[in-house]
Amino acid sequence: MSDTARAGRQVGDGPLARGAATVHILLVVELMLLLTTAPGLVGLVLLDRDRSNLPLAALCLTPLGPAVAAALHTLRHQRPDLTDLRPAAVFRRAWRANLGPVSRIWLPLLLWLTVVAVNLAHRAAVGLPGWWSALLVVVAVTALLAGVNALVITTCFTFRTRDVARLAAYFLIRRPGVTIGHAALLALAAGVVAVGSEAVLALLGAVFVALLHRTSRPMIDTIEKEFTA
Repeated sequence: MSDTARAGRQVGDGPLARGAATVHILLVVELMLLLTTAPGLVGLVLLDRDRSNLPLAALCLTPLGPAVAAALHTLRHQRPDLTDLRPAAVFRRAWRANLGPVSRIWLPLLLWLTVVAVNLAHRAAVGLPGWWSALLVVVAVTALLAGVNALVITTCFTFRTRDVARLAAYFLIRRPGVTIGHAALLALAAGVVAVGSEAVLALLGAVFVALLHRTSRPMIDTIEKEFTA
């Protein structure tokens, strides 16, 4: 082994170097997340927190699905080695590759959740009974959790959209720990927005995606063992 290769290996293998590489990857992923969601993020920050703005808020969220998928792919496939760090390039490739498949999951989910949110926000005007409103909330939360599963599955594997939907619903029950973990992450994200703002949540985006990847590992591992060759 040449001196240059040996030196590169020493730089890339030490615990301090791995830690520095991980921080570097998270910072780059955070920057890419902000860049790819910037138009929507600006709109969210400028919108008043009024129920009449729910459709506009949903429109601002349309870039979020592909951006999160690209970030998840980057964290999953980028090796924390200082001699081979290319998180920005990995993110760009993942964003382009996943834009179509993720959008087929993300956009219908976002539309459905928006319809539910608008109906709940105007339940007095539309005459929704209390039990129906509660049922809508349960259905919306379930759909959101299944959507998170579907986003992870689409990012990590190549399945048909209908198979992704089936697996996403199946793993809500098959891996309850993953479902609870995703629910906790969503609740934490909602709390950050409620206490701070959408901008604060955006600045923590890479950390949330890393937690999403960690929480989803049991589901990912099971799919790799049982549903892929």
